[in-house]
Amino acid sequence: MKNWSYLIAGLFCALASAQAQNISSDPLQVRSWAASCSNCHGTNGRAEPGNESLAGVNKDEIVKKMLDFKAGRKPATIMHQLSKGYTDEQIIAIAGYFAAQKK
Repeated sequence: MKNWSYLIAGLFCALASAQAQNISSDPLQVRSWAASCSNCHGTNGRAEPGNESLAGVNKDEIVKKMLDFKAGRKPATIMHQLSKGYTDEQIIAIAGYFAAQKK
């Protein structure tokens, strides 16, 4: 009976992981996550003067900054809190979205 519990738990974890990967590869889901950045960084990452634009910025640069915010290595007023709401995979997907936008 105990072995069945481990098998079921393992299957559940595998399904959850597969579902998370499918979500992050869904362009509409990624665009939805990126839309939450528009308040400060502008629609499609084109910010108003005084804010940092993300459109066309190198994906690896965005990922590094976000992971630094998330880990507390980079000081921020709000980004350190917002970044903790995303998995590393979601951050990578969002960075890819912004990197693909025209400046």
